[in-house]
Amino acid sequence: MTTVLSQKGQIVLPLPVREQMVLSPGDDFEIAIEDEDTITLRRVSNPANRGLVDLLLACPAPFEVPAREKDDSAPLNL
Repeated sequence: MTTVLSQKGQIVLPLPVREQMVLSPGDDFEIAIEDEDTITLRRVSNPANRGLVDLLLACPAPFEVPAREKDDSAPLNL
């Protein structure tokens, strides 16, 4: 399978690759140059809370987010 580098320097990952790897827009990747002919593209782990808001909104029981206490203290002088 091959792909082409665009004039903007972008590479499109073919659909079969995106489907097999379950990739989504916004996923982060690490790029490494191995040698003069090899570039490695590795997906960076998803943040631990990815999808948390959707999960909470899908909760079958009603819930409310409690109000936070207001802190009127002065900021620290560092």
